[in-house]
Amino acid sequence: MASIVTLDDVKRREDIRIYISRADRNMEAIGYTEHGFRHADIVAERARQIILSLGRDPREAELAAIGGYLHDMGNAATRAEHGQVAVMLAYSVLREMDMPAAELAEIMAAVGNHEEQYGNPFGAVAAAVVIADKSDVARSRVRDIHPSRYDEHDRVNYATMSSSVTVNHERTIISLNLQIDTEIAPIMEYFELFLDRMVMARRAAKMLGCDFELVINGTKLL
Repeated sequence: MASIVTLDDVKRREDIRIYISRADRNMEAIGYTEHGFRHADIVAERARQIILSLGRDPREAELAAIGGYLHDMGNAATRAEHGQVAVMLAYSVLREMDMPAAELAEIMAAVGNHEEQYGNPFGAVAAAVVIADKSDVARSRVRDIHPSRYDEHDRVNYATMSSSVTVNHERTIISLNLQIDTEIAPIMEYFELFLDRMVMARRAAKMLGCDFELVINGTKLL
């Protein structure tokens, strides 16, 4: 018999905690920014809020939260194609939890399509996870805060003092709002690094029936 699986249920799973913890440890070993519980929680909550702010089904919002929480755990095995690995892990766990196949399909589409190199926002749940994931640029993701050891991703993340995702009252525009310290990283560097991500976020917003805009330091840039 199918069960109503919630994000809280997923968070209580020891295997999920191990996968996410190991994923972050692996990313630290190769010098990547934080990909652990902090990132998982932020993406889950932002994905949920995007769906709710658009007035969509609360169950759809819960699925988006679950997909957002699980999306990077494939890094526990490999960085290459980690989205596809995460799909297999999510399928195994959620089937064991008796999630209905129709809901599991939404999670799989979200988890397997969050990377800009190959992903497609197949449906509202996947689209919300894409936008939530791409929005998490933050100083707290930088592991080594010494400027002499920054790479360009560290520098842009460290320069970002705040980030948020909002939906306008008419539910027609999804905005990514960033505050960037331009003495640490020029705005152009953000574009150089993350343009593909913003293009994907725009496609995801379109899937949700919205336009996408990027606002940096109070100025609309996209």
